[in-house]
Amino acid sequence: MQQVNKLAPGLSGELSAGAARAVADRLASGGLSPFACKDTSAIRRSSAERDRDTQIRPAFVRDAEKIVHLPAYNRMSGKTQVFSFRANDDLSRRGLHVQLVARVARDIGRALGLNLDLIEAIALGHDIGHTPFGHAGERFLNDVFHERTGRWFFHNVQSVRVIDVLGGRNVSLQTLDGCLTHNGEFEQQVFETSGLAEFDTFDRVVASCWETGEGAIGHLRPMTLEGCVVRISDIIAYVGKDRQDAVRAGLLSEDAFDDGLGGGYNAWALSAFVADVVENSVGKPCIAMSEEGFAELKRAKRENYEKIYGAGEVSSGLGRETAQLFCALYDHELEALRAGDESSAIFCQHIRGCERRLAHYGREYDWEDDLDQTIVDFISAMTDDYFMATCEAVFPESAGLFPLRGYFGEGVRP
Repeated sequence: MQQVNKLAPGLSGELSAGAARAVADRLASGGLSPFACKDTSAIRRSSAERDRDTQIRPAFVRDAEKIVHLPAYNRMSGKTQVFSFRANDDLSRRGLHVQLVARVARDIGRALGLNLDLIEAIALGHDIGHTPFGHAGERFLNDVFHERTGRWFFHNVQSVRVIDVLGGRNVSLQTLDGCLTHNGEFEQQVFETSGLAEFDTFDRVVASCWETGEGAIGHLRPMTLEGCVVRISDIIAYVGKDRQDAVRAGLLSEDAFDDGLGGGYNAWALSAFVADVVENSVGKPCIAMSEEGFAELKRAKRENYEKIYGAGEVSSGLGRETAQLFCALYDHELEALRAGDESSAIFCQHIRGCERRLAHYGREYDWEDDLDQTIVDFISAMTDDYFMATCEAVFPESAGLFPLRGYFGEGVRP
């Protein structure tokens, strides 16, 4: 039986009779909604024969497969979602998070008659540019990058770079746009599409994100309803799961949250919010929530900030020390690039690998054109363990700074 959230009693997890009929009719028809993105609409930079659509591998199936075969995708299993420095295999890592987002988004997309392959591709790729140590690591890397260059680092922009530039995989504009605009930190009650239709405009938008940061990122809108679905699903996937992990980690008790559901909020949220989105979006050219649904999503996220994301390393000495290591490693690797030290980690374990992979597609890694960007490419690609091991190898005095047992490391949303 569906649990009841005393703060949002109207969210039952059930569709109204009218919405249920509309969904049933859509599913029975077997066709896509008129608002769905069709496979034939996929836009690529190159019309290479190897990327030609087939019956077995249509456009966005190809995108999803390109993404999961990137080394950066595999590394997400070693990157913080919320908790760093905990030897607990039951706590979520970023690799699980993207799968959870894909699951939520597919549930919504199926009911609305959207393109599930495009939804999956966006969801699996949306965090592929994330740093080690979650959003704390993102902030640490942004701080040093901005101080050195005046530019801004955000993981959603780096996700596009990883797939499009470092991977060189000729992924569709629709998938790249969904990754860029996914940022689940900016919730909205109604998502409408942007009208984007070509790469020239997209490339200008990406450049503006690097140059102006939140000034550009805060105004991003997906070009497809599939991208809109992934964006709202990102919040739905983490708002309850992060609570479940906080209880499992012993940070909070089951009765610590105002709604009284504790870790059970995750199951409630998956049912209630998905139904609310479907109820308010079916048959419409937008993705929307009810007033009550949107208010509860914002409330729950705000409570997470107060009770989960605000705790731990950001306000502690370890947070400052980790931030200093991001700065020190950045400068160390920049010096290695300037010196042409081909025995350094950035040459051996980043640049050469990128060059080999890109050569397969007849492309090159222009790492010499922007050394600071190359450093960002390297550090953001690291897993938590690789970052710690690299720092301990380069800066022996840092050994012991990273407690691997029994520490709640914030590593989370700023």
